[in-house]
Amino acid sequence: MQDHVSSAMSDSNLELTLDVLPALTVILLTAAVVGRLATLLGQPRVLGEIVAGILLGPTLFGWLAPGLQADVFPAHTRPVLHVLSTIGLTLYMFLVGAGLDPARHESDRKHHPAVLALSGFLPSLVLGGLVGLLMWDDLSPEDVGRWEFSLFVGGALSLTALPMLARMLYERGLQNSRLGRLSLIAASIDDAAAWCFLAALTAVHTGSGAANALPMIGYSLLFTAVMLLGVKRLLRPLARHVGPQGTLSPGVMHVVVIVPIVCGYLTDLIGIYSVFGGFVAGLAMPRDPRFRQALHNRMMDTVSTLLLPIFFCLSGLTTDLRGISADTLLFGVAVLLTGFAGKYFGSTLAMRTLRFSWREAFAVGGLMNARGMMILIFINIGLAQGLITKPVFSVLVVVAVVTSAAALPLYRRALPKRLETQLDNKAPTPAPAPRSLAGVGRPDGAATYRRRIENPIHPDNTPLH
Repeated sequence: MQDHVSSAMSDSNLELTLDVLPALTVILLTAAVVGRLATLLGQPRVLGEIVAGILLGPTLFGWLAPGLQADVFPAHTRPVLHVLSTIGLTLYMFLVGAGLDPARHESDRKHHPAVLALSGFLPSLVLGGLVGLLMWDDLSPEDVGRWEFSLFVGGALSLTALPMLARMLYERGLQNSRLGRLSLIAASIDDAAAWCFLAALTAVHTGSGAANALPMIGYSLLFTAVMLLGVKRLLRPLARHVGPQGTLSPGVMHVVVIVPIVCGYLTDLIGIYSVFGGFVAGLAMPRDPRFRQALHNRMMDTVSTLLLPIFFCLSGLTTDLRGISADTLLFGVAVLLTGFAGKYFGSTLAMRTLRFSWREAFAVGGLMNARGMMILIFINIGLAQGLITKPVFSVLVVVAVVTSAAALPLYRRALPKRLETQLDNKAPTPAPAPRSLAGVGRPDGAATYRRRIENPIHPDNTPLH
């Protein structure tokens, strides 16, 4: 009898394996092909992978060949794919957290990245929240309150995809430029604020009221405090184990992988989703540049190539654009316009307030609209927690794709390649000021004064125009 049961279980496991592996193959091949097409069109590869996930869902593959799609992605494989995508998301958010550099450069102190972050975050939150308030009656789930729905919509639009933004800047060699550093720090502030915002909103929703959610919020704060004040100190010695070739030993890698997995498990128990645990685990890692680079080199390719496309596919399998109603379409147009305007014009005006040129301001405004996969993670959590419906989810996926696709073209239009080096590296010495007001009356003093008025100098000694 026992042998019969063991044989049946073995056959079942083999059948499951034979179903999962073809699904993985299709996912990875589609992600590779569409990702490559995206790079040929001048877009980040990750944007193509997001589109690949949508194409594999009911919007295209399920519409053209529903029977074949059901064979490729049978229902009993979804739990396995979900577990793999959850592991991938947890590790990815861990790498995002570990990659944040809190170091503040001289120019960063002058330009106050928090001003840029808030100028993009708050307008998108408010405008998106207003759309959510107006559309709550027609689109919200029955058990979700008006303010919960509106705040979720606003929070989703307030995100800037830090990983996608970083990839765009790295591809153009701007990660260490004034604009690059400022944008990355501002995006990290936006993302951290959005995750905290979502954690609190999820806690309130799952607790069926603010009072019942207080323990969940308390446990979340306690977990974060323990990780960043206690565990972070215990992990500091890991930075000493980077090899001469910039590699991490197997023992260190075991610790590095176990920590985010355990943290993801704990935050899942708390009720705020495992990605929060992965992100906080990343923040607790040593800030040593060599360690962070070695960690990125060791893990990022595997996570982004193997595991993240599974998440994009599952998001695509949930995205169905065929049956969108008129109300949902109206909602989509409204959140697209308000989300774009909040980020673009808010960030642009903030950059002008910080005394950057209009070209630089519009360039950063375009970059800050890159929402990418961060909004996908955000809305997947919202869908899993019952904060939004599938039609709203589908519309927000399209918003993520459109705004992210527009980011790099807007940047290039505002700041062509020929101007990037000039604006960042050209640092002419300011003309000497007259020694006294009487000096303005001299010919050379008048010329100097006129030059300073007509061509004001940025605090970093770069021309504003």
